[in-house]
Amino acid sequence: MNKKQKRRLIRIIAAAGLLVAVRLLPLTGLAQTLCYLVPYAVIGWDVLWKAVRHIAGGQVFDENFLMALATVGAFGTGEYAEAVFVMLFYQVGELFQDYAVGKSRQSIASLMDIRPDSANVERDGVLTTQDPEDVAVGETVVVKPGERVPLDGVVTDGTSTLDTAALTGEAVPRDICPGDPILSGCVNQRGVLRIRVTKPAGESTVSKILEMVENAGERKSRSENFITRFARYYTPCVVLAAVLLFLLPTLALAVLDVPPAFLAGTVWTDWLHRALIFLVISCPCALVISVPLSFFGGIGGASRCGILVKGGNYLEALAGTQTVVFDKTGTLTKGTFSVTAIHPEEGYSKEQVLEWAALAEQFSDHPISKSLRAACPVRMEESRAAEVEEISGHGVRAKIDGRRVCVGNARLMERENVKWLPCELPGTIVHVTVDGFYAGHIVISDEVKPDAKAAIADLKACGVKKTVMLTGDAKAVAAAVAGELGIDEFHAELLPADKVDLTERFLKSGNGKLAFVGDGINDAPVLTRADIGIAMGAMGADAAIEAADVVLMDDRPDKIAAAVRISRKTLRIVRQNIAFALGVKALVLILGAFGMANMWEAVFADVGVAFLAILNAMRAMRVRQFSQ
Repeated sequence: MNKKQKRRLIRIIAAAGLLVAVRLLPLTGLAQTLCYLVPYAVIGWDVLWKAVRHIAGGQVFDENFLMALATVGAFGTGEYAEAVFVMLFYQVGELFQDYAVGKSRQSIASLMDIRPDSANVERDGVLTTQDPEDVAVGETVVVKPGERVPLDGVVTDGTSTLDTAALTGEAVPRDICPGDPILSGCVNQRGVLRIRVTKPAGESTVSKILEMVENAGERKSRSENFITRFARYYTPCVVLAAVLLFLLPTLALAVLDVPPAFLAGTVWTDWLHRALIFLVISCPCALVISVPLSFFGGIGGASRCGILVKGGNYLEALAGTQTVVFDKTGTLTKGTFSVTAIHPEEGYSKEQVLEWAALAEQFSDHPISKSLRAACPVRMEESRAAEVEEISGHGVRAKIDGRRVCVGNARLMERENVKWLPCELPGTIVHVTVDGFYAGHIVISDEVKPDAKAAIADLKACGVKKTVMLTGDAKAVAAAVAGELGIDEFHAELLPADKVDLTERFLKSGNGKLAFVGDGINDAPVLTRADIGIAMGAMGADAAIEAADVVLMDDRPDKIAAAVRISRKTLRIVRQNIAFALGVKALVLILGAFGMANMWEAVFADVGVAFLAILNAMRAMRVRQFSQ
């Protein structure tokens, strides 16, 4: 509880004690009025001051105005205890609201702790403490056990385990060693790490996360915008209704010799009292507070699971998702090529075929070349390769230990007039010839993420009607991945523009909201075009993360279903609160207009309903945590 909340609590206790004391005193007349003014002033001075200040600023119709008008009016009709009690309960509701909002903010504001205040920079062999903003790309920072990684980079020395919970929601630490990329905001748990900085502070993972979180509240959902517009017109209307509820019966009593039956036995003060009750009941606190709080709680709960939602509007849209379109590489697969099979011809061994291919490709930066070198246990020696010739779109020719080796695709084999054998396994097929004879082929493919199949099943279990995969890979590779994961539809051999065209076609089908999940630079146009763009945040391209509406901080596709469930739970809570608040208020307003509800019931219709709605809204913050 912060200082403001503590001060409010002290005022509530003091005012309640004074109210009990005054009620026990045998007072009448002016003395009684003055004594009741003491607890009223203690508990309500700030509401009265805000009402006056807002009226002076042109903001007349808000909850402060309603409470001030209702309680001052109650004093005017001699209902002193009711006036104090209404203000007391209003302040109890405000205290609870502050606490609830504070709890919700903590789930997001706790992210602010992931930004380190300093970095240990190694310059000329000496460690100096610098602001991360002052560390340049290419410099080396040293992170000791227990410290947070200040900037994004690559580990150059040291091994350790990282606590990534603040970024990804993962409970299990991750191992890291030289050559591995490392994200700012992680906590180094044991060994000393030396890290070469690859991004300035302003572009680091921590800065991007905090920027997304800070801007999330600015993007309101349709429900929030509806409540804002509703309150703008609702409050003046109920004030006018309360005035008419007082004036019309009062005029009828004054003018008519024989008033209608419903006015019989009443006087003008009765209608003033009913009008004041009407004002207390009509205060829209429950809606104005609970609906934004529900969305804020949903966003905060998602962030604790490593799912960053950039605004309430995206959370609301996510709840209506019926179609999920996936990019393949880096989203459903790991995005790293590796040798998955070697098929040598008779007379050759697997080790020989792989060694020849790796030596011939040792000078290339192509991902396939890198995967061949990574799989080969033999140390690459430039002296063993001579007359290396790269043939664009075909492969490589070279002399390896004096033997003429060709490594490439089927087009290279046809060019060399070598009869090659096809392979039924999905992936990229690299053929190898030695001195004009076919030696065999190597299969290189991208591995499916271990949780990808479960992610598709979870999406279908939570009501997503259609899953689609888009990829630039060959049709055979796409078919194998789609079949393995249980994806409903796939499209292969696509250019970036083709992905946008297909997404447009799916959007026009009108089957609910469409979410696109991707990680690459070429996915940015589709992420922007989809109803909801979901990006892989751990290793995804900056352009994709910027374009996306939702970011998965650890690249786990199974969290997409979790995000959908969180959004739907949040929307259910919002609808429950709207129906409950409007229903109770409508009922008590009618009872109050007919004199069947007193000020105590009015207090429940205002503060009580707000209290229950806020309690319900806080459920949005409770979400299931993930573990590896």
